[in-house]
Amino acid sequence: MNALTRAGGLLFLLSATTTQVAAVDVATDRISRSGVVAIGYRDSSPPFSYLDEDRRPIGYSIEICHRIVDAMRQSLKRPLDIRYVPVTSATRMEAVIRGEVDLECGTTTSTAERRQKVAFTVPTYIATTALLVRSGSGIGSIGDLGGKTVVTTRGATAEKIFRDANERRLLRASLVEAKDHAESFSVLQAGKADAFIMDDVLLYSLRAASGTPERFEVTRDKLNIEPLAIMFSKEDPALKRIIDQEVSRLVVEGEIQKIYRRWFESPIPPKNVNLSLPMSYLLRDSFKAPTDWLPN
Repeated sequence: MNALTRAGGLLFLLSATTTQVAAVDVATDRISRSGVVAIGYRDSSPPFSYLDEDRRPIGYSIEICHRIVDAMRQSLKRPLDIRYVPVTSATRMEAVIRGEVDLECGTTTSTAERRQKVAFTVPTYIATTALLVRSGSGIGSIGDLGGKTVVTTRGATAEKIFRDANERRLLRASLVEAKDHAESFSVLQAGKADAFIMDDVLLYSLRAASGTPERFEVTRDKLNIEPLAIMFSKEDPALKRIIDQEVSRLVVEGEIQKIYRRWFESPIPPKNVNLSLPMSYLLRDSFKAPTDWLPN
């Protein structure tokens, strides 16, 4: 190998290394330069992420993300503003991958498939998948859906759960996909679907805020366990360090329990609905040894 070839190889390696480093720290670099953190929010996912009377994003996940931004301000040693970016179940992951959103603060399930493309915090809530049906419908489990119509939100993990069960059990049920949780609930309310499949806490929240909760009931049959978490870029270890340290601090110091009580066991805006949902043993136990490693 001559000197020219060796020099060319060295330049290539240096170029590749420089490109890799630049890609790794793109999120924190971007935030540090711009002074802005982009938070992805959902407009109809109470009590996690939704809009108040003034159309401002609020909720359990939003408050946790505000704490993370505070930690970023300290770590980066500069003031940071927040820019809110609306996302849906169908758009949220691509928004994070493309760098349009730095923190996705909604109701996203941390799954092995998704973790190949993005990163997650430790679970901040553990939900179970269930059905919301009209009271007196006679539907008590997914096995009762033979030949019926089911609605869910496009891009949610509940969609795959339903399709798998529908095929495995030969239910011959049909699926309607709505753009968001509010639209899914409206389809059920209008009688255009027999059941709404989704995370149980979202079903309880939509039912409680409907004004006529007695018209609907959540089935006791639980179809799946869903660990919900904050989603962010997988390509930025500096960002992950800041986020992991802050969420772990919230858990270890008991702050997250206070945030939980504020959104699940107290009246929340805009209608002062109290979900009265104590922390489940699954979530309590997960907080004893917080980790973003999950077997699913």
